[in-house]
Amino acid sequence: MAGLGLGVLRLTLAIVFVAHGANILFGVWPGPGIGPGGLAATAAQYAALGLHPEFFLALLSGVTQCLAGALLVVGLLTRAASAALLVYLAIGVWKEHLQWGFFLNWTHVAHQGHGIEYSLTLAGALICLILTGGGDLSIDGNRLRSRATRAAGRARLRGKI
Repeated sequence: MAGLGLGVLRLTLAIVFVAHGANILFGVWPGPGIGPGGLAATAAQYAALGLHPEFFLALLSGVTQCLAGALLVVGLLTRAASAALLVYLAIGVWKEHLQWGFFLNWTHVAHQGHGIEYSLTLAGALICLILTGGGDLSIDGNRLRSRATRAAGRARLRGKI
C-alpha cells in the first residue's frame, strides 16, 4: 500500500507543477489567482521581485516545473526532481510569500499576496518524496528492485561455488 500512496502523491504533485509550469511557459489556464501566464508576464513579475535575469529565470522555472513534474509522473529521478522543485519553492517563499504571512489570500484583499501556506504544503510533500523515493510503482522503485534481485542472485552464486 505504501507504493500506491507514493504513486498518488507523485501524480498529484506532478499535476500541480506541470500546470504551473505550463502557465509560465505557454500562458495556459490564466486566471485571477495565477495571472495571465506566459514568459513575458512571468519575467515582469520576477523583475518586480528583484530576480534577474528575469526572462532566463522565468524560462528556467517553467521548464523545471514541467520537466520535474513529468519525471514525478513516471517516478524517474524522483529524489532529484523533488529537490529541484523544493529549491524553486524555497526561492518563491523567500522572495514573494514570506512577507504576506502564513495564510493564502482567500478573500482577495487588494495589494496583498499569498502567504506561505500553499508552498509549505507542497514542500512537505516534496520532502516526503526526497526521503522515501518514488516507491514501488515507479521506474526508480523498479530499478532498485532489479538491482537488489541481481545482487541477491550474485550472492547465491558465490555461496554455491
